[in-house]
Amino acid sequence: MTNGVEAIHSSFGIRHYFMNIVLVEPEIPPNTGNVARLCAATRSTLHLIEPFGFKLDDTHLKRAGMDYWRHVEWHRWKNWTAFAQGLPATARLWFVESNGPLVYSEAKFSADDYIVFGRETAGLPKQLLEENRERWLRIPMFNPNARSLNLSNCVALVLFEGLRQQEFRGEQFLTTDEHGWGKGFMGRAGFSMGSWL
Repeated sequence: MTNGVEAIHSSFGIRHYFMNIVLVEPEIPPNTGNVARLCAATRSTLHLIEPFGFKLDDTHLKRAGMDYWRHVEWHRWKNWTAFAQGLPATARLWFVESNGPLVYSEAKFSADDYIVFGRETAGLPKQLLEENRERWLRIPMFNPNARSLNLSNCVALVLFEGLRQQEFRGEQFLTTDEHGWGKGFMGRAGFSMGSWL
């Protein structure tokens, strides 16, 4: 799927450094909206796997994503099987869930990796995790009374670690006018990307 944001970047010959974020059966609209906004800001691809706990025209979903949805490359999948069958042969998946044998910062991420997150109330299926123990990641927790972190916060933590390992290649800098208002993004090559957020 191609959208306006990708067309802008590809026209300047910038390499695709995006990662893939996968939400399995998301339940809370604002979380998914926030993740969509995160994907827009990082030029990452969002994969949403049904069933959802909301409708895609949900007001809370739109409000959280603001007008960023039109800048996101995203795909909708009927179920996990359809998603898995649609993956490239070389795809590598990382599964983020509590009690994983690896801390997320120990993973060695690549640009086209898929980072998978489960439902807010139930997480990822235990069988799926056990079948992929070598790529089962956890986010450290320090208070036994705190059951979990917000989904969109988890996505941000792990995604930005992946981008950090890639040295934040493709980063754009916000340019401003004489009043200090943001008017676009400046690439490291020195050209303006236009106002797209």
